[in-house]
Amino acid sequence: MMLVFGSSGQVATELRGLLPDAVFWGREQADLSTDPDIGRMIEEARPDGIINAAAYTAVDKAEDEEALALQINATAPRKMAEAAARLGIPLVHISTDYVFDGAGEEPFVPGGMTAPLGAYGRTKLKGEEAIAAIAPDYAILRTSWVFSAHGANFLKTMLRLSETREHLTIVSDQVGGPTPASAIAEACVKIAGALKDQSSKTGIYHFSGAPDVSWADFAREIFRQAGRTVSVEDIPTSAYPTPARRPLNSRLDCRSLSAFGLDRPDWKAGIADTLAKLGVTS
Repeated sequence: MMLVFGSSGQVATELRGLLPDAVFWGREQADLSTDPDIGRMIEEARPDGIINAAAYTAVDKAEDEEALALQINATAPRKMAEAAARLGIPLVHISTDYVFDGAGEEPFVPGGMTAPLGAYGRTKLKGEEAIAAIAPDYAILRTSWVFSAHGANFLKTMLRLSETREHLTIVSDQVGGPTPASAIAEACVKIAGALKDQSSKTGIYHFSGAPDVSWADFAREIFRQAGRTVSVEDIPTSAYPTPARRPLNSRLDCRSLSAFGLDRPDWKAGIADTLAKLGVTS
């Protein structure tokens, strides 16, 4: 039995369809913000693997709520890792490109130097470090720009804005790989299964959609496929200030995923799949 932390988020929702026999713990079962005794709960459940799809992801709010973000993104994963170590089971943990500073234009490799720009990235990095130090069989899966038919994400925001707007200004100097939540869920399941038999594959991996693109061009493709007549004007990040700094370069080197037979997903196909699920036709 697989134990999944997270219940209603984008990846957790996709995992439900892939793991019908798994146990899902959302806030009602394990509110990670209140520091429950996760280790004891995991040991009593006795799963044969853990996927952590739960996280504090409010990037801007994290600047004022770093202690809460740290609790959910670092303290809770550390307790998961401790329980996984005691039970001898694999732990798959989803992380983020925000552990990097976004400098340069080359894709960041899994072993590259980390330097988060803000509170969200700092707390996610601390979670990574705790897992790597404790869990014997783990995979940290860094991903970026997640989208799906569920929850709040860039694709759904663009569709909502297109209902009332004919022109949008969108950042064009941030570049990364939009990633379908369904592809992340599939990767988590495959990696968790592989770790049960091949602990030598323990480590940090990158998984993002291809090809790399700017937010502005991502939006243009969304509107094209959805048949929305919205013009997009490129603007620099400096013209759209936010409480938390965003990395300009979110490119991730995903070549090491070949260890699991995984390739980068095609985000354009992901858009088409998501629009179909939302019932949006051009």
